[in-house]
Amino acid sequence: MGARDISVSGLVDHHRLRMILRRLRLLGRQGRNTVARIVTSHGLVLAVVLASIGPANAQSPIAVTVGAASVTSDAPIYIADKKGYFRDEGLAVKVENFRSASDMVPHLATGTLDAGAGSASAGLYNAVARGIKIKIVADKASSPLGYGATKILIRKDHIDSGRYKTPADFKGMKFAMNAPGVSNTATLNAILKAAGLRYSDVETVNMPLPDHVAALGNKAVDASASVEPAPTIAIKNGFAVLVKADDEILPNHQIAVLLYSENFVTKRSEAARAFMRAYLRAVRFYNSALKDGGMIGPNADEVIAILSQTTSIKDPAIYKSITPTGMNPDGKVNVDSLAADLAFYKEQGLIEADVKIEQIVEHSFVEMALRQLGPYRKEGLQ
Repeated sequence: MGARDISVSGLVDHHRLRMILRRLRLLGRQGRNTVARIVTSHGLVLAVVLASIGPANAQSPIAVTVGAASVTSDAPIYIADKKGYFRDEGLAVKVENFRSASDMVPHLATGTLDAGAGSASAGLYNAVARGIKIKIVADKASSPLGYGATKILIRKDHIDSGRYKTPADFKGMKFAMNAPGVSNTATLNAILKAAGLRYSDVETVNMPLPDHVAALGNKAVDASASVEPAPTIAIKNGFAVLVKADDEILPNHQIAVLLYSENFVTKRSEAARAFMRAYLRAVRFYNSALKDGGMIGPNADEVIAILSQTTSIKDPAIYKSITPTGMNPDGKVNVDSLAADLAFYKEQGLIEADVKIEQIVEHSFVEMALRQLGPYRKEGLQ
């Protein structure tokens, strides 16, 4: 890479030089071993030779701990780690794996976790109601058109026998779910409501999402609200038929989110902003792996390789056969969707006290990152 000219007004003081070095670090690996020519308004040229532009030149890396669940929608965290985006921001990020976001909440409350990733569930809202100041700061999984990874399935034999013709026929059926107060319950509620039914008109049975395939196959349930890859596997095996996907039922449904601890927001805000820049770069890299409702875009092979290393799905062929989850490349959460799900959880009696979305959503970190990174352009590399 050649020399890069950066014009500044006035004398180049130490603070201004630090700001310029930060801009150069944002160039990533391409910025290493670069000579930056800093031109002042007086025409003087100061050549700064940077043997290795990166966090070690200015200060030691800042330690950040983030919780993940080793699922596909954690892709931005793993991509930012593997691609060096965190390192570019001067961060040394440790990823700790949890079963779910609810297991992360106590650690976010104490600050032993700086960030976490998971469903905006009833459990999360109850934690906020109890005074735990967790913030939703960015999208982690949503359902734009063509990317509905949550699917409502019906057993194939119910189609063949005529037992099922329309969603109104769900009345009295048994649905495989995974937990109360999570996003797929809102999806099920929406399709039932559109058919003139109530949530109480069906029976729900909670089990791990991967077990939905066997439950449909052995006829232990009639239908399911399943999340990929279970729907693709169940359909491929002839156990089930797709009724509708989340992107049709609740377009742009906010399914999962990135969370920050209070300590990260208030006492380590510079590191939190740096984390968001790296995270958003990774979200954009992920989006450039998506095409035509599948993971077949320019970055697909690299994203699949990273996910195969870091999640429970090890077979690369599975990623190319399923409907991947969507993510907003500009990082913003769908507040209206969060509010609608919260209202449903309240109707279900799952929320312990009054809590409002405004208490928990914090837009400033994404907004700052967008000002620095600019608008998303879908291409091979970000």
